[in-house]
Amino acid sequence: MKECYFRPENIDKESMLMMEKIAGMNRKREQVFHPEASALLIIDMQNYFTDPDSHAYVPSSAAVIPRIKKLAEAFAAKKRPVISTRHINTLIDAGMMEEWWGELLTETSTRSELNNDLDLPFSVRIRKSQYDAFYATELDLILRQNNVTDLVITGVMTHLCCETTARTAFVHGYRVFFPADGTATYNTDLHMASLMNLSHGFASITGTGNISEIMENYGP
Repeated sequence: MKECYFRPENIDKESMLMMEKIAGMNRKREQVFHPEASALLIIDMQNYFTDPDSHAYVPSSAAVIPRIKKLAEAFAAKKRPVISTRHINTLIDAGMMEEWWGELLTETSTRSELNNDLDLPFSVRIRKSQYDAFYATELDLILRQNNVTDLVITGVMTHLCCETTARTAFVHGYRVFFPADGTATYNTDLHMASLMNLSHGFASITGTGNISEIMENYGP
C-alpha cells in the first residue's frame, strides 16, 4: 500500500503532472490568492508520520518537508499566521479513531512530537483529536482573530486529515488553497483521489512554489 511517490528529485515533475490531470476540474472557479488575508496550516507533521522507524511512516513526507518549511518562513516573514497541529488522543476524546485504527497517539509518545525541521518557534500550536483540525479546537477562532479569508493547507495525510480539514474550511467560508506538493500520504492513488475531490468542490489546487512566490513579493 505504501510507496514513495514524491522524492526530492521528482516532486516537481510528479506534482506538476498531478495538477495537469485535474486542470479542468475547477477551471470555472479559479480563485485569486490574497496574501494579506492568508494563513498557513501545517497538519500533523509529527514523528509518528515522518520517522522511517514508525509503522505509520509516510515515505513521501521527506520530500514535502523542505517545501512546507519554505512556505512557513515566507508566511512568517510577512507576519501572516502559521499554525501547526499535533494529533493527540486520549481514551476520552479518541472516539472512532481508536476503533478504526486500534491504537492511540498519546501525549507521552515521543513520536507525537513535531518533526525537528517543522518544530517552528513562530508557529501557533493547536492540539486536535480527530481528522478535522476545526473539530473541538480553537482553529476557527484563531483564523477569525487574524482576519483570515484564504487558508493554505499542508501536511499529512493528504486523504485523511488534510482533505477533511479542507472540506470543513470551505464550509466555514474560507478560500482553500491546497498545494499538490505540500501534502503527502501513503500512495499516489490516495493523493490523486483527494486532489480530484477537492478540486471539484472545495479547493484550488496549486503548488508550494506559487504560494511562496506570491508571499515573497507581497508587501509590506
